[in-house]
Amino acid sequence: MQPDRSLWPRACFLAGGICLAALLAAPLLLAQADQPSASVTLNRIRADGRMRLGYRTDAPPFAFRTDSGQPDGYSVALCQLLGESTRREPGLATIALEWVPVNAADRDRVLQEHRVDVLCGAETVTLARRAVASFSLPIFAGGVGVLVRSDAPARLREILAGRGQNYHPVWRASATQVLQSRAFTAVQGTTADTWLTGRIGDLEVMAGIFRVNSYDAGVQALVERNADAFFGERAVLLEASRRHTAARELMVLDRQFTFEPIALAFARGDEEFRLVIDRTLSGFYRSGKLASLYTKWFGEPDDTTLTFFRWNTLSD
Repeated sequence: MQPDRSLWPRACFLAGGICLAALLAAPLLLAQADQPSASVTLNRIRADGRMRLGYRTDAPPFAFRTDSGQPDGYSVALCQLLGESTRREPGLATIALEWVPVNAADRDRVLQEHRVDVLCGAETVTLARRAVASFSLPIFAGGVGVLVRSDAPARLREILAGRGQNYHPVWRASATQVLQSRAFTAVQGTTADTWLTGRIGDLEVMAGIFRVNSYDAGVQALVERNADAFFGERAVLLEASRRHTAARELMVLDRQFTFEPIALAFARGDEEFRLVIDRTLSGFYRSGKLASLYTKWFGEPDDTTLTFFRWNTLSD
């Protein structure tokens, strides 16, 4: 037997108007569901009256502390632009920008504990790091490189550079014999550290890995012959070796072992804050001013680099 639908309105009325109330409330609930959630980060900045920008003190040309104690670098300049954009958000016109120094070992913890609102450094985007942080549009095409002494054995340099392996994959077979009993180093907590540990384990070579707490310490270990090769973000290795007093004794090999974008990092799940960051970066990329900033820290960008940024620019 079919139900008598003519009784439904009366049933709603007898139930105290619950059905009518639900029908009236439905559009409001749907409208609220369509509204973007408020940014936890922006609300925190608004309440504190300050935006805390975490910057690496030891990762030039991306981020570093100058002799006068001020933050500087490519990523720092982009975060300065972000701070100016954030001030254009409702209720944030008068916020202060506070620069907070961080290092490779504690950066993720500092971000998770909300001691900084964004990380401005050489933050590589990996699946493992996405488990603890969110990332902006890419700001640089990065990857792991290696620094060695100029007088390093020719065979070691060939293996690390990917040459002289006609019959075996790089770092396989006879290559492992060259790598035996070598000492490799990386900055603790970096992508290079994770990558190097995995590669040594895969190859089952008796190569020692010891960690340092900064790029300068890694370069010094190489100069003092406590290490045979220093692995890290290639752009940072180039700058760290160039600034060292023993620069003529060092060389960054013309090889990139991995290809990973570098981006600004912020707390997971805050899509409204992501929108502010990505809007800032996309606007800057479109403005034509990127080439000047890039040239200042890395040299004039080639066509491949400019194409990388075009592909990572979002339209309004």
